[in-house]
Amino acid sequence: MHRIFACMNWISLTEDNQLEQIKEESKKQPVVIFKHSTRCSISSMAKNRLERETPAENVSFYYLDLIRYRAISNKIAEEFHVHHESPQILLIKNGECTYDESHNGISMEEISSQAGVPM
Repeated sequence: MHRIFACMNWISLTEDNQLEQIKEESKKQPVVIFKHSTRCSISSMAKNRLERETPAENVSFYYLDLIRYRAISNKIAEEFHVHHESPQILLIKNGECTYDESHNGISMEEISSQAGVPM
């Protein structure tokens, strides 16, 4: 039996000016930032877990390679007043981080619940 997975449409976060765009976008719909360490097996497991699930509806998903874009990761921590972790997801609503989680706590079900949207 083959299982068909929904496609996760990651938006690459590669420029720090995208953070202002994310804040504006989050006034219309929730936005998730996934901070991923390409050198960490736990981060890879969290990313794979998200990609195996059906993405939450009406939520944008941004992907940050924090090894390559460490300065942006630092700016995210500063802008959204969160402690840096890896892997980490941040849920942005109305320009502010309303939820963040890391490591094994990262799940699509919890993202959907916190975003207030059906899965």
